[in-house]
Amino acid sequence: MKTILPDGHSLAEMASTFAALGSEQRLMVLQTLVRAGPDGLPIGELGQRSGITGSTLTHHMKILAAAGLVRQEKQGRSIICAAVSYDEIESLSGFLMSQCCADREDPCHTEGTQTHG
Repeated sequence: MKTILPDGHSLAEMASTFAALGSEQRLMVLQTLVRAGPDGLPIGELGQRSGITGSTLTHHMKILAAAGLVRQEKQGRSIICAAVSYDEIESLSGFLMSQCCADREDPCHTEGTQTHG
């Protein structure tokens, strides 16, 4: 049975996207691209900033691109890499927090008075 979540994603889609992020290096690459903003970075600069270079960076970019989280675009002699799915990244976070404290009678509190859920 295919479970569809409130945001229109299936549980299988969410699991697949989380799997793409299941590496410290891929998280570093994605975080570096999110920090760079929508214009992205040349692949060489992405490698310098993330500390991941060569075929390892290419491998991780391929997985993140397949998950729809990043893109690579040739511009002249450069390859520009960018995070493209800010909505997807927020959706992943929302998925994790959507059921926060659902089984509790009292609301969740973190950092003082901030309430989740």
